[in-house]
Amino acid sequence: MVEAANLQEEVAQLRTRIALLEDVHAIRTLQFKYGYYMDKCLYDDVVNLYADDGEVHFAGGIYRGKAGVRRLYFDRFRKTFADGRNGPIYGFLLEHLQLQDIVDVAPDRKTAYGRFRALMQAGSHVTKKGPVVPPGLQQWWEAGVYENTYVNDRGTWKIKVLDYNLTFHGAYEKGWAYWDRPDMAPATMTYPEDPLGPDALIDSPKTWPHTSVVPFHYPHPVTGKPWKG
Repeated sequence: MVEAANLQEEVAQLRTRIALLEDVHAIRTLQFKYGYYMDKCLYDDVVNLYADDGEVHFAGGIYRGKAGVRRLYFDRFRKTFADGRNGPIYGFLLEHLQLQDIVDVAPDRKTAYGRFRALMQAGSHVTKKGPVVPPGLQQWWEAGVYENTYVNDRGTWKIKVLDYNLTFHGAYEKGWAYWDRPDMAPATMTYPEDPLGPDALIDSPKTWPHTSVVPFHYPHPVTGKPWKG
């Protein structure tokens, strides 16, 4: 009887560990798919990755709920980058590499945190008609750090908070060493005063050539202590 009870306990522990590993894999895949959809301006698919009460922290603002998320991806990004269409547009490059993933799932498997690095190559081909976006940048590098929160919505992992912290830009011709536009259009007004604005303003880490540290959601793996800035 004792051996049977011990075996049942071991099986239960293994099932829990397997379930947590499956959650980690699902969240990694969710974030990687976000990058692939962003690559091709598939903003309908991007918005569907969010929970109904999800939000985006981006460029000094918080976009709350599906209405705020749509305002950012549909009204701002789609009109700016894809001429109002859902899908890739000729001559526009926006590669979103999602790298260095660290995912931690809560013991109850209802929420999780993830840190990812984005490395982006972007720009407009010389044969593309219309102005380049953003103005004055034909081709550029971009990198940032995500510190995201995810929620398990009836068995499906979704993005609860996408917190994108831009770390650097660099024009392709001169690179990041000569970058002279450290603050690129942070939000200054909220919705509805700004029809494309966020629901709230927040402070964002200073970007290159400043070298701010985006706080880590996890403790140090050896000392067990949280990082303190």
